[in-house]
Amino acid sequence: MTGKLLAILLLGSAVLAGGAMYYLQVYGFYYGVVSKPGQDVRLLAIGADEPETIAYTDFQAIDADSSPIRYRACFETDLTPADLAGYQTANDPEPLTAPGWFECYDAIEIANALQTGQAQAFIGAKNIHFGVDRIVAVTQDGKGYVWHALNNCGEKAYDGTVVGEECPQQPETGQ
Repeated sequence: MTGKLLAILLLGSAVLAGGAMYYLQVYGFYYGVVSKPGQDVRLLAIGADEPETIAYTDFQAIDADSSPIRYRACFETDLTPADLAGYQTANDPEPLTAPGWFECYDAIEIANALQTGQAQAFIGAKNIHFGVDRIVAVTQDGKGYVWHALNNCGEKAYDGTVVGEECPQQPETGQ
């Protein structure tokens, strides 16, 4: 009888732990981002150091403090591809997935639109967090998507490679 009780206790603990991990990964750490009109969607003009705001509506975003690359956002804009020609394009943009409950953002659809030329990706801001750039993609019909991606410095810093002089100073961790 003691063996059955221990087995049930272990199985119950495993199910609870698995459920808790699932919940924390998909729901627990995310929170809605409060919109800051005129500041939410910005692009980096060619040759500029600071991004500038573009016209947008219907902004919604999520983020999490557990990782600098969990930010996702959606918006709409009236800007045409010709209007966006003066902004820095992103090299090899790869949209990161979002939780299924954040319905406006579908990484597979965004990636397909980027591959077929139906969307173009731009640099929204460099080093929004150390080693992380904000990428903004805009489709030809005015739908926009935002995510964070590791830049060259971030990839080096997080895989343990020597960062080098071209990267900004890494912030102190306070440990």
